[in-house]
Amino acid sequence: MINKIIGTAKEAVAEIFDGSTVMISGFGEAGSPIELIHALIDHGARNLTIVSNNTGNGHIGLAALIENKQVKKMICSFPRTANSVVFPELYRRGEIELELVPQGTLAERIRAGGAGIPAFYTPTSVNTPLAEGKETRIFNGKPYVMEYGLKADFAMVKCKIADRYGNLLYNKTARNFGPVMCMGAHRSIVQASRVVELGMLDPEAVVTPGIFVDKVVEISNPLSENQLIKENRRYPWA
Repeated sequence: MINKIIGTAKEAVAEIFDGSTVMISGFGEAGSPIELIHALIDHGARNLTIVSNNTGNGHIGLAALIENKQVKKMICSFPRTANSVVFPELYRRGEIELELVPQGTLAERIRAGGAGIPAFYTPTSVNTPLAEGKETRIFNGKPYVMEYGLKADFAMVKCKIADRYGNLLYNKTARNFGPVMCMGAHRSIVQASRVVELGMLDPEAVVTPGIFVDKVVEISNPLSENQLIKENRRYPWA
């Protein structure tokens, strides 16, 4: 019997090893799997390459993972936002690497990796520093930059509802990078706000089929990143 449900976030992230490339979903707080990230901090895997939209906020979630010196490189679109206080300082000190990728290009690189497409061409970043050193070609009289597909050892994703087969539904725009990250990773780990019995999800409504998911842990009352930032909380909790 297929059952991808895992008892705790700690168990779910236990296989993540030193040097892993890990994709982490989220657009700001929306879709960020904060409980899985905190479990990864406790787990202690280091020298990680993280693929995410941004670099975290405050001193919790992804920002706390970076602050704990577990991340050697970020591949992201927004390395600095209003509440990002950790990554900018470490980057200025040369203590963390950055690969800056335009947001649409990042999504397509992940999708391409999951679809088995090694590379593609895009007009985004033409004639900018982001195109330096990259192959360019002319199509129909317009220049395009070649970008490589992205794959990862693991993805950590947040969804609204899952079943034991790993079929997933998301909460509106909180889906963001979740579906393509599940496709682009060798192993996908998902935290779901609710787990339901088989047959309760309309097959026509399923966004991520269970074939792309390896583990699901139910987190029925996920933390609010914005609230934690307002309270100036830090992880690990003081």
